[in-house]
Amino acid sequence: MEARQIQIFDTTLRDGEQTPGVSLQTEEKVEIALALAKLKVDVIEAGFPIASPGDFDAVSQIAARVKGPLIAGLARANQKDIETAYQAVKKSDRPRIHTFIATSDIHLEHKLKMSRNEVLERAEQAVRYAKSLVPDVEFSAEDASRSDWDYLCQVYTRAIAAGANVINIPDTVGYSTPVEFAALITYIREHVPNIEQAVVSVHCHDDLGMAVANSLAAIAAGAGQVECTINGLGERAGNASLEELVMALNTRREYYRAGTNIATRQIYRTSRLVSTLTGIVVPPNKAIVGDNAFAHESGIHQHGVLNNSLTYEIMRPEAVGISRNAIVLGKHSGRHAFEERLKHLGYELDADTINNLFVKFKELADRKKMVFDKDIEAMVAEKAAVRPEWYNLVYHHVVSGNQTLATASVQLKTSAGVSEAACFGDGPVDATFKAIEQAVGFPIGLHDYQLKAVTAGEDALGEATVWIERDGRKFSGRGLSTDVIEASAKAYVNAINKMLAVCGFPVDQQATGR
Repeated sequence: MEARQIQIFDTTLRDGEQTPGVSLQTEEKVEIALALAKLKVDVIEAGFPIASPGDFDAVSQIAARVKGPLIAGLARANQKDIETAYQAVKKSDRPRIHTFIATSDIHLEHKLKMSRNEVLERAEQAVRYAKSLVPDVEFSAEDASRSDWDYLCQVYTRAIAAGANVINIPDTVGYSTPVEFAALITYIREHVPNIEQAVVSVHCHDDLGMAVANSLAAIAAGAGQVECTINGLGERAGNASLEELVMALNTRREYYRAGTNIATRQIYRTSRLVSTLTGIVVPPNKAIVGDNAFAHESGIHQHGVLNNSLTYEIMRPEAVGISRNAIVLGKHSGRHAFEERLKHLGYELDADTINNLFVKFKELADRKKMVFDKDIEAMVAEKAAVRPEWYNLVYHHVVSGNQTLATASVQLKTSAGVSEAACFGDGPVDATFKAIEQAVGFPIGLHDYQLKAVTAGEDALGEATVWIERDGRKFSGRGLSTDVIEASAKAYVNAINKMLAVCGFPVDQQATGR
């Protein structure tokens, strides 16, 4: 039996951005979209254009600048949403409008306040209007897994007749189970008379930890498209994880008899980029892309892997873009060797970016005896999308001890000149953060802080992630250095710059960076 080709619909930039604490700027979204195109996803759901001017702008820029995948904009089943989505995606060579309306009785009664017949009419009208604007239309029945199956079939029949190319069956609240969800897919395929005119898609959430399992069960039952996100990001417990779905199909091809167009060697780098820009750290035990995914602690396991990796590895790390090569370069390495290593790791970067990274590499090589692939990957990931930088850390100095009150002094470069401050704190990081807050001239709400080593060893590169909060919105920042205090300070300043790019300066504060 010939393997089917499964379409990968990536919604990292729409559903993934709805992850609590995630707030991406337009250039960051474009950078992720370009990475997704390189990953060769079939569809990029670029956002929900009606949601805000920022969302509209991001979808518009992605539609104009990203080539290859279909570019989809989400729209509720009403004319204003659909028209706005069209205006946002129309510059794409391959635009799609993705319109939706809820179909479960609980949503009809408590959210929509509509009857089944009213929803049926609204769905048909929405699809027909979207189809008049673009050739590719997807229709979703929100909360399908808790809807009446016969009613669902009526809705999908009308949507396909109105012009839907794709009908999506979402497990919106992560309620279903693999056997139950597969049965639903089978029922819809058998009871929607015009089903052959559309691709069957599924969109599963992970509230019960079964999003990937449900999606794979749906594929086995005949689904032709799966909707997913990088690192499983999304509302609440998240969405089905792209990397897990793709590698399950890749590794168990003989079982599922289905494959994808995904360039799997781009998976790890895309995961790192999304983690960096969203500030959501990948757990070490995360399948496929976690730091421990290919690590072996047990002596028995280590012995087996050394003799033959297949004893305990069902896939090779190189297949997802993780290199086994440990030491790569040192302080005497030249630019050509550094550029060749970047190419070996799969990065295609412009000359200016390579030059900037090489300067950072030389600075790192002066501090470390050995530079590892993960150090280079971390430096590339740190390469932030272009954004206004109101503050840059120039200098920091910390005095701390177990019987001494920690003191920190910092110097920040701003558009108005140099700002300096010194503060006491409960430890060196707290003192540094307080000094930075004093230097910028307005209060910062610290929400969370994490620190981890990129590689092993006493001279390991430290990666700090900071979350700050303002007006109920959270902003993340990231810093990288062999000095963990410097990494922390960089992360804090980076988060402040992100916050200012979105919210501006507090109106009642005199900001030195204005």
